Amino acid sequence: MSKQITIPFGPQHPVLPEPLHLDLVLEDEKVVDVIPTIGYVHRGLEKLVEKREYTEYVFIAERICGICSHIHGQTYVQGIEQIMGLEIPERAQYLRTIWSEYSRMHSHLLWLGLFADSMGFESVFMNSWRLREHILDDLEATTGGRVIQGVCKVGGVRKDISPEKLDEMVKGLRGIEHELQALMNVFLHDSSMQHRLKGIGVLSNDDAYYLGAVGPTARGSGIAIDLRETGYAAYGKINFKPVVEPDGDCYARCAVRAKELFTSIDIIEQCVKKIPDGPVDMKVTGAPDGEFLSRAEQPRGEVIHYIKGNGKKNLVRHRVRTPTFTNIPPLVTLLKGCELADVPVIVLSIDPCIGCAER
Repeated sequence: MSKQITIPFGPQHPVLPEPLHLDLVLEDEKVVDVIPTIGYVHRGLEKLVEKREYTEYVFIAERICGICSHIHGQTYVQGIEQIMGLEIPERAQYLRTIWSEYSRMHSHLLWLGLFADSMGFESVFMNSWRLREHILDDLEATTGGRVIQGVCKVGGVRKDISPEKLDEMVKGLRGIEHELQALMNVFLHDSSMQHRLKGIGVLSNDDAYYLGAVGPTARGSGIAIDLRETGYAAYGKINFKPVVEPDGDCYARCAVRAKELFTSIDIIEQCVKKIPDGPVDMKVTGAPDGEFLSRAEQPRGEVIHYIKGNGKKNLVRHRVRTPTFTNIPPLVTLLKGCELADVPVIVLSIDPCIGCAER
């Protein structure tokens, strides 16, 4: 009978420089049990609602996660607007959608690069980040920020984009589309990639459902769940279908993110064609009095902002449930039964953001 040993993975690891600690129980090289530990990051975000007015707090919400910054801010202001019964200008809704899809693309390209790096594909890593620069350049040109955009506000957005710039953005995305396709062919069809990913870290459809997996982790296991289909912002006026893969392994989760890049380009192009003229914000008076559960689809999956106000300038409560926090129970299931050498790849396959999960 093999002897069991327990080894630590994290909270610092060359593949994942974030504070997630896993105690891996091994028999020889096989993982038989996993005990996760989180809680290394304490930022006191919920306490800050007592010190910042609700209009200022959007800047804090955006800093819950740098990669998902815009969508965090958007989810927060959408919740405030629902409580206050605000109908923001339609152009602002489209602009929020465009920037959300740019954020999704830059997050997926960042992850694809890190995923390739975890398997030793350095040139693929650098090419993923090279193409990501085009996305960041457009974000910087239209918002002023490459990672933290700061354009969402209660009542709309702070900046507009000219029709000429919108057309230029679409042309730029279509211009790099063939390079994206060539890069995605490596992820999806290279024999070495397939050897490292196919059949590794399998999450069944039932486990994904009962463990509450969200985002590409759920869609990679055949669950067609995507909060964009609820029609928030301008998504209700856009035609698209969630990318779903049935196999539930690391390859399937990688394929979902790779294919979502092209879905995002299509959504942005539709938004540019349909965006109406008009103002991008509105005057807001008063303060939120009530509570609302605001939801949106981040690159990693469903995020929830619970917001409660009592008619004063400071909120009573603001609590966030991030997709990484939700995907940790599925991760534990993914790791059981795998080989020790596959642990870094499986951990990265859920696209973890521990700073986002910790708050």
